[in-house]
Amino acid sequence: MSNTYEGECFCGRVKIEVTGAPDAMGYCHCESCRHWSAGPINAFTLWQPESVQVKQGADFVKTYAKTENSHRKSCRECGGHLMTEHPSMGLTDVYSAIIPNFNFEPALHVFYGEKVVAVKDGLPKQKDMPAEMGGSGVLLEE
Repeated sequence: MSNTYEGECFCGRVKIEVTGAPDAMGYCHCESCRHWSAGPINAFTLWQPESVQVKQGADFVKTYAKTENSHRKSCRECGGHLMTEHPSMGLTDVYSAIIPNFNFEPALHVFYGEKVVAVKDGLPKQKDMPAEMGGSGVLLEE
């Protein structure tokens, strides 16, 4: 038996479902995520693509790919952010804020070298990404 969580865009036209458990959870400080989210930090949950489904409103989902690394999905009607597909990683980031009943348990900060807000929470602070995800693996001080 697996866990299933539901989420939706800002207006509720697009409903998504994630099943199982994410591969990783944490906070991203990269300029791209900050700019897209209009916030200083993005809380991410990375899932296998087959664990993420649009259950309603697929015709309202639009995709924007500034780069081939991130295919950002949002609602055509309200502009509410839904998820980002990361083809090079083979994972889909479903923003933790849109799955309200999911227990978000961050394990690390990525791209902390680009931070605009310092966070003192005891979690590892990666300069960019962990080595196993193609980054340098360099840890920074809080």
